[in-house]
Amino acid sequence: MSSNPTAYAEAWLRGPADHPFYTRTYLPPDSSAPRAAVLFIHGFAEHIGRHEHAHRIWAQRGLAVVAFDQRGFGRTALSKHEGWRGETYGKTSHREQIEDIEWFVRYVGKRWEGSPVFLAGHSMGGALALAFPTQARAPPDPSTTARLAGVLACSPLLRQTTPVPRLMRRVGGAAANVLPWMAFPAVVPVEDLSHDPAMNEATDRDPLIRKQGTLRGLADMFNRGEDVVERGYRRWPRELPVLVIHGTADKVTSPQASQEFVEKLDASDKKLSLIEGGFHELTHEPDGVKERFWDECVEWILAHANAGAAPVSRL
Repeated sequence: MSSNPTAYAEAWLRGPADHPFYTRTYLPPDSSAPRAAVLFIHGFAEHIGRHEHAHRIWAQRGLAVVAFDQRGFGRTALSKHEGWRGETYGKTSHREQIEDIEWFVRYVGKRWEGSPVFLAGHSMGGALALAFPTQARAPPDPSTTARLAGVLACSPLLRQTTPVPRLMRRVGGAAANVLPWMAFPAVVPVEDLSHDPAMNEATDRDPLIRKQGTLRGLADMFNRGEDVVERGYRRWPRELPVLVIHGTADKVTSPQASQEFVEKLDASDKKLSLIEGGFHELTHEPDGVKERFWDECVEWILAHANAGAAPVSRL
């Protein structure tokens, strides 16, 4: 890894069932030991390259950041690597996503043994980050959840701002049991992502983004968000810190659902941060919003990093 503070290392890692994942790792400058390690989970129909600026800033502030294109998305789905021919875009399921996150949490914990590990995610990834420690049964193993020093969820997809009608959800869920990997259109208007027209236009032209999912992937994504805010919150480990950040003008995912989740949560260290007027992708908002967002994320992580020590097991 170069000492260049803006550099990152690319690698293909073999995860659960030997599935290949495209990854990026950002390290603090001058090879200094990271104050904490962060595993980042991206959102639906996107990829980790869209969060590069945030991850560079986090690394410059002393954090090691590991991010991976999830199965069914980004380069993991669309690239060819050592015999890997790619896969159907959006081909994933809730269980597979949780298993993948568990594998990467263990990978990060082993690579920076003794350092606190944080789980962070955006949109679909934010809901996955919140769902991860609330599963009724393995995966994940309780020992993996206990390894986390904190969870950060940005614009989590707990509910849509304008929900899909329940009848359509039921029909889609039934169809997913028969044709789970059937592609289905899933269009999010790019103008709803941020107040930055240039960034929205770049998203619209991004060759690693396809405006579709699979029936199983979409059904699981919507069901997961509802489960977290309606039932899963009861299983949150009380001593696990959590920060939820959401823009009040988000037209994609519901800030009210984030507020409901945090209010219901019986956690000793929880925080909801609402960004007035913010759209869905706070990391791309202009006029100083993204910089304040990045700072809040880093400052919260560093405040909970406990001088680089690994958290005491909550088992």
